[in-house]
Amino acid sequence: MQQSLNPWITSPTTSADADATASAGHVPPAAVISAPLRGMVEPDAADRLSHRTMSGSAALWITGTHGGAGESRIAELLPGARATDHCWPVLQDGSTPRVLMVCRADLRGLTAARSALTQWASGATPEIDLLGLAILADAPGKTPKALRDFAAIVGGGAPRLWTLPWVEAWRHGDNTPPTAREYQRFITDIATLATNNTPRTTH
Repeated sequence: MQQSLNPWITSPTTSADADATASAGHVPPAAVISAPLRGMVEPDAADRLSHRTMSGSAALWITGTHGGAGESRIAELLPGARATDHCWPVLQDGSTPRVLMVCRADLRGLTAARSALTQWASGATPEIDLLGLAILADAPGKTPKALRDFAAIVGGGAPRLWTLPWVEAWRHGDNTPPTAREYQRFITDIATLATNNTPRTTH
């Protein structure tokens, strides 16, 4: 069936592209929206994330778009990462922080992520290098189709999108890094992106 491309959704790749990417080390392709857009209207004040001056430094700042997003958990997985406590980071030395947004895959989480991405796309955030959005499963089992579709639309508004499965061990206090393929690929992706010392997405 012929489908028109939604400009908020990452452009599809061919099987040849996918094979080449897999052999070279996978990083999600850049989305159509890779930087703030002129004319984008920022969300209402109640739906915006605040910003906070952060002490110390980090290779990557993890910004959860809502409570329970999993920002602390993801920060523990990634070397040199720190959670921002649901705020946009502002660095004391004036440098541009590299940021990864995270949310849960339920309606509340995806709606919060959409608002945060709209805030970023409107230019209403502090200057940041936004790597993308990681969406963490909110429950065991398969995510309902309606939420998967909504996640694709929301994630298409970020420079990159990762969807990560449920980790049952975390519920029981086991902090061992997940062995699921999606998490291993995600960690590798972030390490690959972190080797680029030049901020890619700023405003």
